[in-house]
Amino acid sequence: MTFADLGLSPELLKAVEDAGYTVPTAIQAQAIPTVLMMKDLIGIAQTGTGKTASFVLPMIDVMAAGRRRALMPRSLILEPTRELAAQVAENFEKYGKNHDLKMALLIGGVQMGDQLKALSDGVDVLIATPGRLMDLFERGKIMLNGCELLVIDEADRMLDMGFIPDIEFICSKLPDTRQTMLFSATMPPPIEKLAKKFLTNPKRIEVSRAASTNSDITAFKVPVKSRSKRDTLRWFLENDLVENAIIFANRKTTVRELNQSLQRHGFRSSEIHGDMDQGSRIKELERFKAGEVNILVASDVAARGLDIKGVSHVFNFDTPWHPDDYVHRIGRTGRAGAKGRAFTFVSEEDAEAISNVEKLTGSAIKVFGKDDVRVDLSEMLAKAEAAKSAEADVGEETEAREERKPRRAREDRPAREDRPRKDRAPREEAREEAPRREERPERPERSSAERRPRRYHEDDAPVPAGEWNGPRPSFLDVGFG
Repeated sequence: MTFADLGLSPELLKAVEDAGYTVPTAIQAQAIPTVLMMKDLIGIAQTGTGKTASFVLPMIDVMAAGRRRALMPRSLILEPTRELAAQVAENFEKYGKNHDLKMALLIGGVQMGDQLKALSDGVDVLIATPGRLMDLFERGKIMLNGCELLVIDEADRMLDMGFIPDIEFICSKLPDTRQTMLFSATMPPPIEKLAKKFLTNPKRIEVSRAASTNSDITAFKVPVKSRSKRDTLRWFLENDLVENAIIFANRKTTVRELNQSLQRHGFRSSEIHGDMDQGSRIKELERFKAGEVNILVASDVAARGLDIKGVSHVFNFDTPWHPDDYVHRIGRTGRAGAKGRAFTFVSEEDAEAISNVEKLTGSAIKVFGKDDVRVDLSEMLAKAEAAKSAEADVGEETEAREERKPRRAREDRPAREDRPRKDRAPREEAREEAPRREERPERPERSSAERRPRRYHEDDAPVPAGEWNGPRPSFLDVGFG
């Protein structure tokens, strides 16, 4: 089957051919005709299967006929993250170059000015994240009653990020007579409920088992101690024929620290995480795509939506907390039929997390160093330990040599009288000014009674038995007149 067999327009087929594609993927072959027939659709597909093009291509032909109106987008695509939204926008620009369609990207982290201007001019396709769309809707800057087509992409990710209430609100503001498509890698019960509520007699397409991993990806788990993760990662980057790689960590602080560590060791790395503004994130992604850097350290904000060709390796520096994230992380490699390798570092604390991943995928992940490896992990670790012990031996020998060095002989030291003396003159002057001991006036001798404190001298007399024998309190001397 070719794209020409799916009923797409000649202009669209030309754009697809120019992009280098001739044969549709499984989900594209099933979804495109359904969308062109204006039917509702549920698409269940793992990442990297061409899901985005399965709704972008038919939408371009569907939206080709019609008239734009200000502030009223004709179609809406909801994405959970800015990266996914930007990726879909790139697809529309690439495939819709032969059509007169206007598209707007409505995402957070950027100025609203250009977005509002595009909306006021009228758009055929609006690609938005729920947060920014809700913001503009509440300000009265956008109307949704003219939307003819709705796409909810990565619905399970929407659920994880807490966007389901926003999606329900948005759907309630759309016209009842519309076409709706929902795409998800998994279908948990809340997503099933959402589909039943807002889709009408949808066609269900499932091209692979939920949460299964791509057969083009060779995945390994690497048993490693937490303190040895960085050393192990650097060894892989130097020895496993890494062309370019994405390294995922669970925490944003880990992403920053790991990127700084790699740069200190001479690697061309960069970082992307949720604390960065959209402009900075896009800039770093472009640098990675252009080859200025070949290692990208990322948090899960980039696990979905990074469609970068030729990523040879994915490293899970931390085993993901959520099993679904594992599938999407390693799905950044092995895309479009290419082969890829994925390594997950598993420490003692990650035993439960990796067990949950294996339960979800339904298969055990190979232990690196036993099957189908390019290098032997045990040999690598032995070399690393030997290098560390050699460094330690060198350090101990250096310290011992320093201790054996003889101290400088006393006769080599300058004599005390030859040493420079600071402030010698002022001290001599002070001595001359001070009176000598024998020239000082003598103090008159005082009796023991006089030397004793005055308030106690009356107590020297003998005290009869049974009377107070301690010092006399001074407050008894106070008279009352």
